[in-house]
Amino acid sequence: MRIKSIYTINLNAKLIFGFFEDMIAVIQRVSEASVTIHKEVKASIGVGVMLLLGIEEADTAEDIEWLSRKIVNMRIFPDDEGVMNRSISEVEGDALVISQFTLQASTKKGNRPSYIKAARPETAIPLYEKFIDQLSTDLGKPVGTGEFGADMQVSLINDGPVTILIDTKNKK
Repeated sequence: MRIKSIYTINLNAKLIFGFFEDMIAVIQRVSEASVTIHKEVKASIGVGVMLLLGIEEADTAEDIEWLSRKIVNMRIFPDDEGVMNRSISEVEGDALVISQFTLQASTKKGNRPSYIKAARPETAIPLYEKFIDQLSTDLGKPVGTGEFGADMQVSLINDGPVTILIDTKNKK
């Protein structure tokens, strides 16, 4: 009986304190996208993907590598027959990465979202920068970025529209 109680307490702690954590990315196929900070365009891209990235405390280098490979190889661009059969690499597309802690919002209680699951800056910034470096390496070219923690205005033309949500802890 005591073991069952400890298990229940541990499971509840995991649920309450967010130990079931994951990096979340929203991927949007775009014909163009840009990010503006303080009325100045920081980065802009043409055909490619605009990524919103939400990082949690337990995210790892393995999550970053898996997510980057997944994005670079995901066949979401049309071939000559209009079938989504080409990757961003095959169409020589660009990427724009925006950090967005609000992807980790919990709306379970009340009307005000809780962001307790989002990684603190001392954890999130190095992971965000590592993801940018990994994606740039995997893509074979620099990627555009926002600025971590800044108030940003993101503009895009979603092509398709194609919008895909990826959760690194659900790698099915």
